[in-house]
Amino acid sequence: MYEVYVAASFEAAHRLVGDFGPATRTHGHTYRMEVIVRGENLKDDGTLMDIGELREAVDGLAASLHFRDLDEVPGLAGTNTTAENVAKFCWEMIAPGLQNRDLTSLTVRIWESQDVYAAREDPLD
Repeated sequence: MYEVYVAASFEAAHRLVGDFGPATRTHGHTYRMEVIVRGENLKDDGTLMDIGELREAVDGLAASLHFRDLDEVPGLAGTNTTAENVAKFCWEMIAPGLQNRDLTSLTVRIWESQDVYAAREDPLD
C-alpha cells in the first residue's frame, strides 16, 4: 500500500452545542488538516498521485475555511461543528476530486490542538 500526505492550517471559530462546558461559547482554533490518500498501484510515472494536485485541493479547502465561523459555512451550518463533523465535511469536499483514480482510501484528520484530532477514513470509488 502506498500513501501520499498533504497538510494545511487554517484559523476558524465555532461553538459546540450540548454539554461541552466552555466550548459552548464561541472560540477559535488553529486547525491543522491532514489529508492522506492510499492506493495499491503506482502509475507508469512512479507516483500514486500528483502531490501538487493534492496540495492545491487541500490548500484551496483550507483557504475557504480560513478566518471563518464554521457555524456559518455552507455544509457545516446547522451541524454541531465538532472536530468529527469538520473532518466529515472536509472528506466530502475532497473525495469527489479523487474518484476514478485507482485510489483505495482517503483519510482526513482535523487537529484542534497539537494533542487532539478527529478523523474520517473511508474507501474511494
